[in-house]
Amino acid sequence: MHRRDFLSASAAIIGATSTGGVIAGPNDRLQIGVIGCNGMGWANTESLLNVPGVDVVAVCDVDRSVIDRRLADYAKRRENKPATYGDYRELLARRDVDAVIIGTPDHWHCRQMIDAVRAGKDVYVEKPVANTIEECRLMVEAARETGRVVQTGQWQRSGPHYRTARDIVRSGVLGKIRLVRTWAYQGWMQPVPVVADSPVPDGVDYGMWLGPAPARAFNRNRFHFSFRWFWDYAGGLMTDWGVHQIDIALWVMGADAPTSIMASGGKLAWPDDASETPDTLQAVFQYPGFSMVWEHATGIDLGPYRMGEGIAFVGNNGTLVVHRGGFNVYPEREFVGWGKEGPLKMDEIPGEGPSGASTLDLHTQNFADAVRAGDPGMLNTPIESGAIAAINAQMGNIAYRTGSPLAWDAGAGRFRDNAAANRLLRAEYHNGWNLRA
Repeated sequence: MHRRDFLSASAAIIGATSTGGVIAGPNDRLQIGVIGCNGMGWANTESLLNVPGVDVVAVCDVDRSVIDRRLADYAKRRENKPATYGDYRELLARRDVDAVIIGTPDHWHCRQMIDAVRAGKDVYVEKPVANTIEECRLMVEAARETGRVVQTGQWQRSGPHYRTARDIVRSGVLGKIRLVRTWAYQGWMQPVPVVADSPVPDGVDYGMWLGPAPARAFNRNRFHFSFRWFWDYAGGLMTDWGVHQIDIALWVMGADAPTSIMASGGKLAWPDDASETPDTLQAVFQYPGFSMVWEHATGIDLGPYRMGEGIAFVGNNGTLVVHRGGFNVYPEREFVGWGKEGPLKMDEIPGEGPSGASTLDLHTQNFADAVRAGDPGMLNTPIESGAIAAINAQMGNIAYRTGSPLAWDAGAGRFRDNAAANRLLRAEYHNGWNLRA
């Protein structure tokens, strides 16, 4: 299906054609609010501060210790002192905030992004854009309705060597692409030890941290960073790393919607640790004309092609493997008989490393440029692309969680004949929060 057909059939229509206020030029100050200042929330902020004319005027976090640390960090970069908040809605009410960075856990992205664009703010939202397929749809609709600039934190799209790799694949020199491999092997990830519930740390608004997630006693495993390994808040490596790689794969191939998905794996390395999401997973997606494989493993680094992460485009004439360190092309040879070396099926193409510039810096610069121009069409990874990557990654998780091969009905925007899988399309909000308000 074409991209618009897929999103429309999934009730995730995109088309941000109008825009709000325009900031005149690069010499005008761009005033930023940060919602969720730990981890990537602050990494994105530090990167955006490299853009001339950008200041932070407000920060919001549920953990006062994080706010204090970030105020100290910011004081090394700028002279103004940002206002501080524990409730993001108070930050969004400020008229002097032009755009916000959303770096909260995944289960918060949708509600906060929708509230931000409705408040007239442009948005840089961390990946994955949401924790369910329904939330992805609603985020895309909100961007369309408001015309705001919404960039997704899938920053690989801004890397020049990824764009060169895309052009090589699309040129046809690799021949027919029959398979795309995507993977993340993460040797640094070790078992999450089981710990008892404990009192909420001083200075933490745990109720606001939970937000729409189910109410639970505080447990540090479910808090900063390691929230990723629990279904209430995130989708494990499938959505944490998978959206980066799947985004590049589908962007290069011009594909959106799989026709079928199946997955296998589990907690095979550390079955008794505290995490819920699988430490080992393989998911197979069928698209018209090619298939895609996602795989991840924690605690080991030797993935396909002896690389910890990457995307491989396997063609009849050769294979291109691209990763954050560059890309290489491996030509196939003609078969001329057993034990004989035939000629190459394609000319050799030299590999390429990354550019000297930080790809994250290129991505945040792209966001700032689009905000100043008031033009969502300038974005390298608009919310549409973030939603497509997240939807496909969520499909892989749903296939794993249901233990069933799934067939996607694009016209109906649901899985065929699988009630359990279709229940996982929707978000369930708790604690008085309403997704559909």
